[in-house]
Amino acid sequence: MTLEVDAVRTFLMVADHKSFTRAAEVLGTTQGAVSVKLKRLEDRLGTRLIERTPRNVRLSARGEVFLPAAREFLAAHERALAGLNAPRRRFRLGIAGHVMGPEVPVLLAKLKALDPALTVEVLLDNSRALLEGYEGGTLDAVIIRSDDDRRDGEVLGPEHFGWFASPDFEHRAGQPLRLAATSPCCAVRDVATRLLDRASIPWEEVFVGGTTAIAAALSAGLAVSAFPRRLAPSDVIDVGASLGLPPLPSLAIVLHSSLSDPKSRETLRAITTAFREPRRASARTASLG
Repeated sequence: MTLEVDAVRTFLMVADHKSFTRAAEVLGTTQGAVSVKLKRLEDRLGTRLIERTPRNVRLSARGEVFLPAAREFLAAHERALAGLNAPRRRFRLGIAGHVMGPEVPVLLAKLKALDPALTVEVLLDNSRALLEGYEGGTLDAVIIRSDDDRRDGEVLGPEHFGWFASPDFEHRAGQPLRLAATSPCCAVRDVATRLLDRASIPWEEVFVGGTTAIAAALSAGLAVSAFPRRLAPSDVIDVGASLGLPPLPSLAIVLHSSLSDPKSRETLRAITTAFREPRRASARTASLG
């Protein structure tokens, strides 16, 4: 069944104004044309929508049921037209490589649904390069970890770490702990190795790479790594307790943006929601467990 937009709009005008005369005035047409369009809609639906007497005009029982759906039908039509006619906007978002996780596909889907006229440019890079782009005006917003920058930003959620390795990983007593780590300038690496030194646990780096490469190294059983819990592969486990390794502190994931116009703020709200919702779900699951 296909409904005519003009007929649905006419029905809504009659329902809102309870008058064929007033509806015709608002629509810039005649009472006769209003009656014809309404009759066409009723015939299409196979039911009477408006009860009309010499003294009043009111919705029928079926008209009351149809009214909310008619409003949504017309609103969807208007949104579709607005999406075609609206000027395209660009939103340039930088995400640190070690922050990139399962939230990002959810985020992009939310932004697409929020504004069809929005073109999202996502740049994955190290935090230093992203901050330079943000400060230089080539990025509208950046998402990084709190250890990468000491300025205030909007905290999207905590980043918890564990000592992860394959269940098959073997550490022989008396030998240095085999570590997989990111670049030497990484604050997480610095904290982890400092904690090992403080606990008098000897270690050696046997693998250096980005987040994805380290995840592969862990799955292959090559080493142990101080790794974000939310990014840990499903085939690795936290071996911190079994190996007597020191607890790792948590950090925060932070959003930086200087945009303040309404459309951009709406986009930023979608970003914060996409990053926060999985963490709230995880917290509820943990509390139930």
